Amino acid sequence: MTTTVEAIECCAPLHAEVLTDAEAEATAALFKALADPARVRIINVLATSDGEPVCICHLTEPLGLSQPTVSHHMKRLLDAGLVEREQRSKWAYFSLKSDAVEKLALVADLKGVCC
Repeated sequence: MTTTVEAIECCAPLHAEVLTDAEAEATAALFKALADPARVRIINVLATSDGEPVCICHLTEPLGLSQPTVSHHMKRLLDAGLVEREQRSKWAYFSLKSDAVEKLALVADLKGVCC
C-alpha cells in the first residue's frame, strides 16, 4: 500500500503531458488529504502563523471543533506529509512542511495551460 507521505514525493504537476498511474494515484491522495474544509482551514491557520509552530490547543476555538476532531484532522495532514509535529511537554505543535507546500504549489499550478 502506498502511504500518502510517499505520494507527496512522487506527485506530478497536473499540467504534465502524461501522468503515470502511480503519479495520478499519488496526486489524488494529496488532494484527498485536503478534501475537507476543516483541514483546508487548518492549513490556512498554519500558513498565516508567520512560520511559527501552532499549538493544537490554539486550533479548537478558531475552527469551532472539539479537540478530538482537530486531532483527527491533524493526524490526516501529518500522515499526508503536509505538516510536521513537535512535542513540547504535553502539547503538540504543528507547522507546515516547506517541501510539501512547494510540491503542492507545483502540482496545482495550471497557470498558462488553457483559456
